[in-house]
Amino acid sequence: MRLLVGEVIERDDHPIIKKQTLVRVPIRLGEDVFDSGAISAGKRDYLIKSLKAFRLLTEVYGVKYLRCCATSAMREATNREEILSRVEMESGVHIEPIEGKLEADLIVSTFWTQDLLKDRSYLYIDVGGGSTELTWLEKGRRVKSASFKVGTVRTLKNKVDPQVWDEIRAFLEELREEHGHLMAIGTGGNINRLFKENGNSFGEPLSRKDIQKQRDRIAGYSFEDRVKLLRLRPDRADVIIPAADIFLRIMDKADITEVFVPKVGLADGIIYDLYMKQYGRMKYPPVEPELA
Repeated sequence: MRLLVGEVIERDDHPIIKKQTLVRVPIRLGEDVFDSGAISAGKRDYLIKSLKAFRLLTEVYGVKYLRCCATSAMREATNREEILSRVEMESGVHIEPIEGKLEADLIVSTFWTQDLLKDRSYLYIDVGGGSTELTWLEKGRRVKSASFKVGTVRTLKNKVDPQVWDEIRAFLEELREEHGHLMAIGTGGNINRLFKENGNSFGEPLSRKDIQKQRDRIAGYSFEDRVKLLRLRPDRADVIIPAADIFLRIMDKADITEVFVPKVGLADGIIYDLYMKQYGRMKYPPVEPELA
């Protein structure tokens, strides 16, 4: 779980989202859902306590607009309605479960806040705990997107259906046939950390070889040493290897050699979307519906 409080600063070409604070809590609802299909009472109680704390922090920071989204694990939980009702009643926070395509839309909406060449096409790759979103963007316009049930926590629990990789391969092959060489943008905390570990300068792409190098280097440490020596958070130390593997596999299937890492994600997209909806200054092209 993440609480991101952001301040939006307007510029002539695009707004800048300045992070005021970022709080992470390793609840991992997927550990329950990907095993039993339901969220346990224990995880529910952690969720309630965390959201109570988040709500109080938003009051301290004077947050005007708030949106709370739940992704893969909540989408799949068999008891999600019961959990959502109980959590809102006790924490005062309304949780909005969002489908994979909306999740992808919110992520790629950050395209307009980044210093990327806007006249080019990109494949957005976002690797989460329970799902991976792939979105093809042409000059800022979403043309094709899909959500696949492969993620870091799902991989650790050995709950990835091998057939999903066939679906990903078909998705990527169709893109390659239509567009040839693909350029990629990677989002999510794990690719951000791999970028940092590799020592790249901001704006410099991360190569497939470098991802493999950092993946193998980190994998050479025990979990304890990743925390003590590499100073990875415990909730990052176990998922960074499966995340790297997912990125490498996707890049290999798409024959992508480099990925840009703007260090943004879903939370940034939610803030951008809130800003655009509240102030209505649609001078930045919105993500368009997927073409038929």
